[in-house]
Amino acid sequence: MNKLLDKKLFHNPRCSKSRQALALLEEHKVEFEVFFYLKEELNRAIIKELLSKLNLAPRDLLRKSEQAYKNFNLSDINISDEKIIDAMINYPKLIERPVFIIKKKAIMMNLKRNCKWPMNYTKVKKRN
Repeated sequence: MNKLLDKKLFHNPRCSKSRQALALLEEHKVEFEVFFYLKEELNRAIIKELLSKLNLAPRDLLRKSEQAYKNFNLSDINISDEKIIDAMINYPKLIERPVFIIKKKAIMMNLKRNCKWPMNYTKVKKRN
């Protein structure tokens, strides 16, 4: 298990939902680090661990509104998971955000019904 993906928020500061997730975590004094996935290095192991913690297939983590999604015809069901992961590595804007990761779990924080989860997770340490 990659320790990089423990107590991390996959964050894009230009995204309003991502900024809202950041503010929510800070408001509740959740201990975490920000992972600026558009700037920091992504690799196959990180994406596979992220997908595993989310319990999603690679296609399910794609932002369908991104130009790269259209350019690479990623809606084609014949494109393999490995090719989709390659696209995410090369064009990280394709990755849906924000994602919050704690140990063996992760959650898409852009879904209103899920936004309370990090604060209810009993093993999260609070900042002082």
